[in-house]
Amino acid sequence: MKPAVVLLLLLRVSGSADGRCFCQVTGDLDDCACDVETIDGFNNDQLFPKLQTLLESDYFRFYKVNLNKPCPFWPVSSRCGRRDCAVTPCSPNEVPEGISSPSHNKYSAEANEQLDECEKAQHLGAVDASLSHETREALLDWTKHDDEAERFCVVDDEKSPDSQYVDLLLNPERFTGYRGREVGQIWNSIYEENCFKPYTVKLPPVPNSFHSSSGDEAKTFYSWLEGQCVEKRAFFRLISGLHASINIHLSARYLLEDSWFQKKWGHNVSEFRQRFDSELTAGEGPKRLRNLYFLYLIELRALAKALPFFQRPSFHLYTGRPEEDQRHKGLLLEILQLARSFPLHFDETSLFAGGEEEAAKLKEDIRLAFLNISRIMDCVGCFKCRMWGKLQTQGLGTALKILFSGRQIEALPAAGDRRPAFRLSRQEIVSLLNAFGRISTSVRELKTFRSLLAEER
Repeated sequence: MKPAVVLLLLLRVSGSADGRCFCQVTGDLDDCACDVETIDGFNNDQLFPKLQTLLESDYFRFYKVNLNKPCPFWPVSSRCGRRDCAVTPCSPNEVPEGISSPSHNKYSAEANEQLDECEKAQHLGAVDASLSHETREALLDWTKHDDEAERFCVVDDEKSPDSQYVDLLLNPERFTGYRGREVGQIWNSIYEENCFKPYTVKLPPVPNSFHSSSGDEAKTFYSWLEGQCVEKRAFFRLISGLHASINIHLSARYLLEDSWFQKKWGHNVSEFRQRFDSELTAGEGPKRLRNLYFLYLIELRALAKALPFFQRPSFHLYTGRPEEDQRHKGLLLEILQLARSFPLHFDETSLFAGGEEEAAKLKEDIRLAFLNISRIMDCVGCFKCRMWGKLQTQGLGTALKILFSGRQIEALPAAGDRRPAFRLSRQEIVSLLNAFGRISTSVRELKTFRSLLAEER
């Protein structure tokens, strides 16, 4: 084919993409009573600015993570050798003492849990002095097991020597150059093995994968999905929404220039099109964006429901700087009150509303599937991608834990005179707010991409 003909075809493809408002997702969202326009206005004008300020505070910017855990599912042949894939951990003096030394922090969740365990042991001894040491330890282990049974994701062992604090502001999520078949393997494993899909039903194409799909396969998939219960549909949409959000981040902070003199990150409209244009994705792009909004509603609802936990006088965002801690707790409560004021919340009572035994089994199946997805994040070869993947899956897992702990949250004691049935560790709190911050940023970035696309037309 002559070069002039190739150029003409490229211009036609580019021109057709420019003329389509493929990211103008509008209207009601499936499985919930909200619309895209309401979310855009609420997020971009009210919530996003406050949330970004909170996430820049010391309590939320330091995240402890183990990036050296081996992949539990397949051998990882290589690591991303690019400089931008690296994560710079904090030195000991960079992390506030109130965060890095919980033994000195009388307000921290970790210290409170240690104190509660001691009090529980004393209580057991007072009830029955004949209990053996092994029995006492077993009872305490059962309590720990109960906590694990409520989790939807794997939590790194903070005491492990491989766990290190990372400053999220100094290690931002952005395009690192990490791509290829390994990325496709990660996402295909997530979708194929953890979204309750039979192998006979083919997935629609995954963004930037080497998998192709015909229109008939996509129709078959969505026909199958519509026949599933609302819980399984919601699970798939959460994973798809998380995937879409990550792709928006990579398109919005793309490496545009890499020279000896500087590196420049910014919005890459072509990359955004490749991931979300309806024609370039066989009609999948707009569906992915709608799933992003669905994910936003789920995590927003979790924040609103968690408000009583954070309102307790005994809860502190402790870093060792009392005035800042008090101010940032006030800002956190302001954000959670704002989340609660949202007029069209997702109704989580529509989930697991069937027979008690069937609902309990379905909830456990979904919990285990999401637990498995959080393990897959240890298979990501790019350390920066791994870190943000672990944080965002942990944040979504914490949101699900909150949504399905309504009774425990309502029963929280007003004073700290007894051990609450519902607890969140600092790791869960940090991941919850930062994960929602990533979703909020994605919704805000869509506004920017719409403007950039309009300028090109």
